[in-house]
Amino acid sequence: MSEHSTGISRFLEPLTRDNAALLLVDHQVGLFTGVRDIEVATLKHNVAALAKAAQVLGVPTVVTTTGADGLWGPLVPELAEILPADLEVIDRSTVNAWDDSRVRAAVEATGRKKLIIAGISIEVCLAFPALSATAAGYDAYAAIDASGTFSETKRTAGLLRMQQAGVIITDYATTMVEILAENADPKAYEVYSALDMPFATLVGQLSAAYTKNG
Repeated sequence: MSEHSTGISRFLEPLTRDNAALLLVDHQVGLFTGVRDIEVATLKHNVAALAKAAQVLGVPTVVTTTGADGLWGPLVPELAEILPADLEVIDRSTVNAWDDSRVRAAVEATGRKKLIIAGISIEVCLAFPALSATAAGYDAYAAIDASGTFSETKRTAGLLRMQQAGVIITDYATTMVEILAENADPKAYEVYSALDMPFATLVGQLSAAYTKNG
């Protein structure tokens, strides 16, 4: 029995730097204007933080857009400015990112079988490739707070459909902290800084104060 034939092993096997990749789908200016289920500023923060932490941890990242020159516009600047200069953003025409052979090839080239996905919108740009990746034998993780959509109904429908298919629902920070695994890791501070979680900032300030005061 393979590890992908039962749900229990998929839920228990942790994300690591060796088995995880990140797929970001359609975080574009035009789509962000319609997002209603999460504050737009928060969404921008979360997806940029997710991408930045992935870079710190060496998690390979695939980024795709739809009609960047016209239909939905470019990536939001907060994400675009932190992506590596040599990273090719795959601009496609397919509704489901997984239906584009370049996207599939980029994911396959990572050699990873656990795929963290975030997208705008949840019920299409996130759910469709998550469902397809699951069907193709990947373990798909939906980073829900680095994704957004246009109504609560769409959010609920997208989440239910993914859960019914065995997609693992999670959040942007948890995926990266799970991959970090060890707070004594030399990269821990850089990872938490990239994630930019309010409580992590407070913990850092407390730690610095205790160190200063002996």
